[in-house]
Amino acid sequence: MAAKFEDDDVSLILEEQREEIMAAKTLARDHDLAFNLQMQEALAVSRAAHTSSVPDSSSGDVATVDFTGGYDEFDFTSLILQDIERVDQERRDRAFGEQEMKRLKVDLDRRIHDQKFAQEIMRIPERDWSNYGADYEKPYTLGAGASSSSSSAIGNESFKVYCKGLVSEEMIGDTRVMVGGVGVALCDSTGNLIWEVKKVLVAEEAKSPEIAELEALVHGLDEALTFDLGRVTFFIDHFKVFQYVTGKLTPTQSAVATLVNKVAILQSKFSFCQPSLVTRNGVKFVFKLARDAIVSQIKWREEASTGTTFKETCVICFEGITVDKMFSVDDCFHRFCFSCMKQHVEVKILGGQTANCPSEGCKSEVKIECCAKFLDPKLVGVMIQRKKEGSINVADKVYCPIPTCSELMVKSEVLEYTKQYFVSAEESKARKCMKCGQFFCTQCKVPWHYGVSCSDFCKSKAYLNAGDGLLKSLAHSKKWRQCTKCNVTVELLFGCYHITCRCGYEFCYTCGAEWKNKKATCTCPIWDERNIIHRNQRNPNPPAPRR
Repeated sequence: MAAKFEDDDVSLILEEQREEIMAAKTLARDHDLAFNLQMQEALAVSRAAHTSSVPDSSSGDVATVDFTGGYDEFDFTSLILQDIERVDQERRDRAFGEQEMKRLKVDLDRRIHDQKFAQEIMRIPERDWSNYGADYEKPYTLGAGASSSSSSAIGNESFKVYCKGLVSEEMIGDTRVMVGGVGVALCDSTGNLIWEVKKVLVAEEAKSPEIAELEALVHGLDEALTFDLGRVTFFIDHFKVFQYVTGKLTPTQSAVATLVNKVAILQSKFSFCQPSLVTRNGVKFVFKLARDAIVSQIKWREEASTGTTFKETCVICFEGITVDKMFSVDDCFHRFCFSCMKQHVEVKILGGQTANCPSEGCKSEVKIECCAKFLDPKLVGVMIQRKKEGSINVADKVYCPIPTCSELMVKSEVLEYTKQYFVSAEESKARKCMKCGQFFCTQCKVPWHYGVSCSDFCKSKAYLNAGDGLLKSLAHSKKWRQCTKCNVTVELLFGCYHITCRCGYEFCYTCGAEWKNKKATCTCPIWDERNIIHRNQRNPNPPAPRR
């Protein structure tokens, strides 16, 4: 209440000063006008005494002289009024910020109250809840989470403080500059976000990554104290900074030592404050905040026929590109224009490689599903499918045999999915496609044959006319072999009869018997000269075997 009275007094004083200055400004103008009129009259009388006739003022012969100095004097009163208005606006902004902070604290206290109440409800026995659950209530009141005030409730809870400071050399126009940014996030004990903030670092604070990280810690702990948090754990992904804060390493630079001391002083203001070392993924969301603070410094406003736009400099082509045509890599948030990224990703795809961030020394992967903005959507779809196929073990793959679908699935996943619709899914070979929803047989590789066993269906004309039946008929006539482990059909173009399937299973191409420890378990010949010598004589550089 005393703070409210003090704020009202400041407002009253500022208003009185504004009125006094405006009155003084008006009075000064009146004095200047009266002085000017008196001097004009005196000049007219003086001229009349030295001439035979008095000029008629109506004819325009009388000169009007400005005795205020002949120039526009600097308006100090307007400057003072501007200062008063600025101070008043700052006072209003500060009052609004304090009010918002009080509201956030109350919301946080209410959240703590609700979480505790939910935990109490979960501990109630089922029988008691059935009998008295409707009567069990605990309405929230201000300070309900503690005995005295809402701030003490907050002070008794544990919170997490995530901090990240970044320094980066960026292009602003045609100039390379060092810029820095800070990201801070406050979370409750369960990881729910309470408050987040990003801040631009000035030149002195952006000298090195260590200084930026420590600035982030100082800012993060300051924010936690603003919320009156009593127990916090703050997370760091920079090992050297973690050693500084824990006292395991003594800083040699004075600027670093000063910041480490600030962190120690802030730690002492909490009832509990402990650092924790995490990986980059542990602070990923504040990493983005820090990167956003950097981006806000490297873009500039430009007027165009379509309106105002913001541009950035692509560090690859050094062109000024509109912000909406810049691509941000997910893990590191480095930014490049669509054109440069398109060339980079396409070259990697053609070379059969995974595209990483083009920034020097950065190993963050460029996720192909995020490239739809600058790549052909069909190409993106193909690459996503390839990536999915490469991530699944060959023996675990299953494809939907419906020609219009052909969805790739994992055997264990499609089994769990089928259990929801098919009672005896584990005993049966029937599976339900997770994309098109149709049932198919994993043994026969055809749409599900209702009421017919796999052995009977394989003898039927329907199977021979089906895609897999035709393939098996062709394989039999060509003497192709099928891997007994993953059922993939292979063809021997040349080489020995020892086959290593792509699933890793080794077998004899002649009879299909398994090879163990690189040795045959059958008595079939290991090679045929026609597949080795004669082929090599016809083609000294034969292509790789297609199996």
